[in-house]
Amino acid sequence: MVHPTPLYRIEGEPGRRGDGIYDRMHSVGAHEVLVENPHHDRHLWNAGDEEIAQFLRLVAGRIMDLKRDPRVKYVSLFKDYGKNAGQEFSHPTSQITATMFVPRRVLYELRAGREYYQTKERCVFCDIIQQEERQAQRVVEARGDYLALCPYAPRVPYETWILPRNHESSFERTGLNKPGLRTNLSALLRRTLQRVRTITEDFHLVLHTAPNSLHPSKNLGYWKTIDEDYHWHIEILPIIPSKARSYTFKEVYYSPVSSETAVKQLRDAKIDG
Repeated sequence: MVHPTPLYRIEGEPGRRGDGIYDRMHSVGAHEVLVENPHHDRHLWNAGDEEIAQFLRLVAGRIMDLKRDPRVKYVSLFKDYGKNAGQEFSHPTSQITATMFVPRRVLYELRAGREYYQTKERCVFCDIIQQEERQAQRVVEARGDYLALCPYAPRVPYETWILPRNHESSFERTGLNKPGLRTNLSALLRRTLQRVRTITEDFHLVLHTAPNSLHPSKNLGYWKTIDEDYHWHIEILPIIPSKARSYTFKEVYYSPVSSETAVKQLRDAKIDG
């Protein structure tokens, strides 16, 4: 459903224009609320795996549908949970936005992945997965074709990623075409959130998928190798109250908890089956 106070509205044109060296545009796009479960108390960490799989299928379908709009450059799924995360609704929900631009953080990731591929002809995320499985120091859990790990250089304590072991740039292709794999992904997502919630109840969850390549730009060659150089993943960023110092300072990230320590705590957390 459409967000009651949307950041972006589907009607109109972006009207992108220059303002000196800056760009200005209208807030055209889409902003929707996705209900995760019809039951008020069935969240992603305590719902059944099939219920979570149905939600993931919904997400994939909405991303695919929104990408059919040639104006849309990127579709983001996110979940803010807890009073310190800016949670809006008490019912289990996530939100999805479709924008006429690629968000800066995602654009940085896309460019870095492309540069790595141009140099090594390999996906950087695939190389990360292989290294983390080989070293076995920062892997939280593996389930089927999916992996949960704490990145080498986290932005916040206990930051956790969920990635497919097999290369795939677009989440929506996984969500719509691989029903058997969704079960493993559902279980891993549920169990990972249970682990995170033993540390803190507040978190941000963001799905990073490929940008809209259904309508490639005639001028920009950004996404010509996107299926080879990018790898969809889910990022979970717990919110830990900081008493000593800020996590970020001028784009430099500081975490008082190493990934190796975080993984040990997350692995040892008592969770449901």
